[in-house]
Amino acid sequence: MQHIWSITGRSLAVSTLALALAACQSMRGPEPVAKSDIPSDYASQHNAGKSIAEQGYKDFFADQRLTQVIDLALNNNRDLRTAILNIQKAQAQYRITQNNRLPTLDGTGSFTRQNNQFQFGEYKPISIYSATVGITSYELDFWGRLKSLKDAALDNYLGLQSTRDATQISLISQVSEAWLSYSYANASLKLAEDTLRTQLDAYKLNKKRFDVGIDSEVPLRQAQISVETARADVGNYKTQVAQARNALNLLVGQPVSESLLPKETVTKISNETVFATGLSSDLLYNRPDIQQSAYALSAAGANIGAAKAQLFPTISLTSTAGYGSTDLSSLFRSGSFVWSFAPSLNLPIFDWGTRKANIKISKVEQEIALSTYEKTIQTAFKEVSDALATRENLDERLQAQRALVKATNRTYDLSSARYRAGIDGYLTVLNSQKDAYAAEQSLLALQLIALNNQIELYKTLGGGVKAYTADQTYHQQSSLEKHYQK
Repeated sequence: MQHIWSITGRSLAVSTLALALAACQSMRGPEPVAKSDIPSDYASQHNAGKSIAEQGYKDFFADQRLTQVIDLALNNNRDLRTAILNIQKAQAQYRITQNNRLPTLDGTGSFTRQNNQFQFGEYKPISIYSATVGITSYELDFWGRLKSLKDAALDNYLGLQSTRDATQISLISQVSEAWLSYSYANASLKLAEDTLRTQLDAYKLNKKRFDVGIDSEVPLRQAQISVETARADVGNYKTQVAQARNALNLLVGQPVSESLLPKETVTKISNETVFATGLSSDLLYNRPDIQQSAYALSAAGANIGAAKAQLFPTISLTSTAGYGSTDLSSLFRSGSFVWSFAPSLNLPIFDWGTRKANIKISKVEQEIALSTYEKTIQTAFKEVSDALATRENLDERLQAQRALVKATNRTYDLSSARYRAGIDGYLTVLNSQKDAYAAEQSLLALQLIALNNQIELYKTLGGGVKAYTADQTYHQQSSLEKHYQK
């Protein structure tokens, strides 16, 4: 009879476990529909061909020195390293929640010495030996609570992967812009040094004219003011060069070799001549920050399922099987086998509305995640539109600025000639020189804006996840996407 009950008990346990695994269902409710309220296309004129975000950064950027600097940054930048470590942490947490759905098998051995046998008028100590293997508090996931927690952990893990991709895109953009800033800080320094040399020559000429009595002291002091102003600019731009290099070193995570720094002014940053944006809907797949918000929204839905499951009874199983004996030598002999099977039921009756409040909190968190997701889409669309708006008139602005530089330089040459001929005073030369210098500075700034705009457009479209264009990227489904595929 004991043998029959043993078989029946084991069969009941196995049947109950199979039923639990088959019956557990996610209780996540209907998912909200995102309404980002964005136009179906970009307002600015653009080429709607294949998005430049599809290109790897090593194919997009023209200078191999820059791509080498980017590679160094991807290997050494501390922010990116932290993002990778967070992914590893989330991966371990997901593994834990996944394992929580499986029974845990523990083995124990014990020895007990106690006084509980009264014989011949006195208590005599006895020894009890045991060795058992058992399942401790395994929850039958009838209502999908553990499954929902596992889904939320998966979404959080995938979200951190997207955060890591977004960090990489931002880092590539920052490194490229810092590399360009170093180049143009040097260009501005060279312009200031050339201007200083010109002003020193003018000062020497005015001093000679003053010494021989041709001019008064006023032109001499005006020339001296220009010299000191140019000298101050040289010092300022030297500081900017050092700061630009320091910023680049910080982003890279180590000092950047001189061989990887631009020696001349960079005039071309990308191999592209046509900066296509693709369809506006491509942003949903190319931008990792949008993907991260989508994973967060999916995790919020899974948390609702876990909260709802708390309203229903929790069934747990505890079972052990092993041997017990008062004699160590007979511990594993026939007749020493013992087993126990102890299911338990936790039935929620009255908790002052705590479980329902948790459901409400989960729903509010889902609404927050939805709002964040919609705002992320709107922000991404706005950033692309801003980059396109800047780019739309850049060619015209550059053309006008180059013409202005040419005109101011010609004016400066003419005014200098008239001054030497004694037709005009030195104030005319001074004003024309200031205009020419300012025009040159503005041209450098506008050229830097144009190159940075190409980087910005690449970044805002989601470019930079891949190293080479031929590399493949795969979208990993959230728990919500998997839920609707069933």
